[in-house]
Amino acid sequence: MSSTACYHCGLPVPAGSNFSVRIGGVERPMCCPGCEAVAGAIVAGGLDNFYRYRDSRNERPEEVPPEDRWAAYDLAEVQRQYVRPFGGGDDDRQLASLLIGGISCAACVWLIEKHLGQLEGVDKVSVNANTQRAQVCFDPSAIRPSQLFAELARIGYRPAPATSANSEDLIQREQRAALRRLGVAGLGTMQVMMFAVALYFGASSGIETELQSYLRWVSLLVATPVVFFAARPFFSAAWRSLRGRSLSMDVPVSLAIGLAYVASFYATVFETGEVYFESISMFTFFLLLGRTVEMRARHRAGLASGGLAQLLPLTATKVEKGEENSVPVAALAAGDIILLRPGDTIPADGEVIEGESGVDESLLSGESAPRQKSPGSTVYAGSVNSDSSLLVRVTAAGQATRLSAIERLVERAQLEKPHQVALADRVAGWFVGLVLVAALTAFAFWWHLDAERAFWVALSVLVVTCPCALSLATPAAVAAATLRLQQIGLLVAAGNLLETLPRITRVVFDKTGTLTRGEPHITQIELLRDGWTEQRVKDCAAALESHSNHPLARAFRAWRGNLGASELRLHTGQGVEGVVDGERLRLGRADFAVQPTGAAAPEIPAAEGQWLLLADTEGPVAWIALGDSLRPSARGAVARLQAEGLHTELLSGDQSAEVARLAAAAGIRDFRAGASPEDKLAHLQQLQRRGDKVLMVGDGLNDVPVLSGADASVAMLSAADLAQSRADAILLNGDLMVLPDAIALARKCRRIVRQNLTWALGYNALALPLAVCGLVPPWAAAIGMSASSLIVVLNALRLSRSRVGKRPVGNLLPTGQVSSGLISRG
Repeated sequence: MSSTACYHCGLPVPAGSNFSVRIGGVERPMCCPGCEAVAGAIVAGGLDNFYRYRDSRNERPEEVPPEDRWAAYDLAEVQRQYVRPFGGGDDDRQLASLLIGGISCAACVWLIEKHLGQLEGVDKVSVNANTQRAQVCFDPSAIRPSQLFAELARIGYRPAPATSANSEDLIQREQRAALRRLGVAGLGTMQVMMFAVALYFGASSGIETELQSYLRWVSLLVATPVVFFAARPFFSAAWRSLRGRSLSMDVPVSLAIGLAYVASFYATVFETGEVYFESISMFTFFLLLGRTVEMRARHRAGLASGGLAQLLPLTATKVEKGEENSVPVAALAAGDIILLRPGDTIPADGEVIEGESGVDESLLSGESAPRQKSPGSTVYAGSVNSDSSLLVRVTAAGQATRLSAIERLVERAQLEKPHQVALADRVAGWFVGLVLVAALTAFAFWWHLDAERAFWVALSVLVVTCPCALSLATPAAVAAATLRLQQIGLLVAAGNLLETLPRITRVVFDKTGTLTRGEPHITQIELLRDGWTEQRVKDCAAALESHSNHPLARAFRAWRGNLGASELRLHTGQGVEGVVDGERLRLGRADFAVQPTGAAAPEIPAAEGQWLLLADTEGPVAWIALGDSLRPSARGAVARLQAEGLHTELLSGDQSAEVARLAAAAGIRDFRAGASPEDKLAHLQQLQRRGDKVLMVGDGLNDVPVLSGADASVAMLSAADLAQSRADAILLNGDLMVLPDAIALARKCRRIVRQNLTWALGYNALALPLAVCGLVPPWAAAIGMSASSLIVVLNALRLSRSRVGKRPVGNLLPTGQVSSGLISRG
């Protein structure tokens, strides 16, 4: 009789063993406590699919003690789902995406960032309160992911890998828990208010001592679940804060509830003094109501701005040796052949090799009409095949898809906290300390004036001045504006973009692929040597551009494959060289093309077009003129920017008269042609020395220095990957009208932040004296504090409904081919 194999490691399960874990709805046998602990952690983290996608059994974790619930997160197979490389090349750092349950306010964010940031091996931590996600950049040689989980649990939070399933589960659990606590607080408030009315009226009409004591004890019984269950999140958050040696907004709230309850409990037991169980219950109810509304708004923002991976299906139809098999999308790799039937969501980036069909990219590019795909066309993960079946060769899967690249850009933005948000967090921390000092001062003053009211006045001061609104003022507005920018087609990749855009004074555009459509075509060929034909020139140019996705390279697609090329080498901003049919050729700028011969560059033809020179080791061979059309939105965008008082400029590496023609067509008066990457950066720095705040819009490798050096930068989604990585934002739908919309929205965001800060500071400045004077009872203080926070959040949410950007929701992918960039970047 064969023994049962351990579901985790594959070793035999000893007879009589009762170790098991429920995976996929079935109890799976485990051979030892170690396997049980690791498998249990994987399931608890919502990573059940790990067992579906693994290629082989895991090693038996005998070195892992059963009590170590976080050890599974160190497994390489599990880390693939939430850990990725942070940098490139020699950078060994990694980025872990974590989901953290229990975040209640901005102070929680500060505490988590401070606590994890002090750990050896952790380079940077950023927590997003809206999505409750944390991005932790760490050195794997110094600290393990399991240690990050353990540290978060130690300070009272519930960590898990940031997967879509975990996010939805966390939201559902939080909402259910919040509704239960709110229900208990509401029911307790209604009941205890009835007893309070009897006590108040009885006190004025001479209630019997036994009845008064009875009503107090009943009020105590009703208020106790409110304090110990409904108000528990306030005490937990305050304790976490104090353990972290910080002051959060929950500290004064917890003090208010706890002290009021203890004082009322004392008055009930010893039948002396007054009880305020109704104030405690009402105070807790209004606080929970405000936080529940705020939490639901936070969840809506998180769901709207995240979950790009949910666009992908769980499985794909893989074709191998003529057989069709359903495989997990996570198992796809470059080179695989997949079958797309009508209605299928495309699971990976790829190239069509058979079939013709319309593909709906409306969720990705904002265009409602399906784009026709045929052999050689590129399809992108997340779009939908609409007409007929396609056979596609996968070119990028998983983390290599354009969809995943966009998610990484969002994560990069989350790693950077805007200066305004960081400042508000620091101010709120100091403000809590001042609130505690004010409460103690008020207590001391009233103790001498009216000892019976001293405690309740101090209680009101603690509550009414709680700086929730101050901490929410900036992050709520920034989150709403960022979400709205994504909806109109601009993906924010740097946290400080919204602070910088309102200060911009000059917008500098690149030409090819930015102001133009990036769909060039050959308009003219001038042969410069006998023995060459136009067809041979096209074939050679296509061979040199065979590995390029730059807009200029698209002009030669029709002739790709006619000739082969080797030893291809890119010269950024100048051109490309390689060996074609045994001859070493160069294509690009004239001075670059003839450089090996030592001859002077020939004069560029006067005819319209962007002229590229093809040359061999003996000299020039042919001029090739490329034509490209202006983007339909270019002229309108330039006009709107100029109407807003911004200077516009065209900065191009093209040496031809095409720069002047396109500048005039777009309505740009200032332009500069023939600029190398170094020239562009020098020009940018000169503008900045003059006092200009520059927004750079580009897409090529030669734009990387200026994109990095500009005060703010925007890259087209068709741009080179390196250009995208250096940009502060990515233009998702190619609509340049989004740029003036974004600047207008950033200015509106700045106004709303100022309104929120003014309101928060003004409210506290008004409420504090009233509370110190004893004019604000504790229950009214709770209403005031909650209302103040809600006003700030609702004011910020106006940005998410801003009327700017009435074009289709441009989203994730370009309508054309993604560029990696090779020849001259005009």
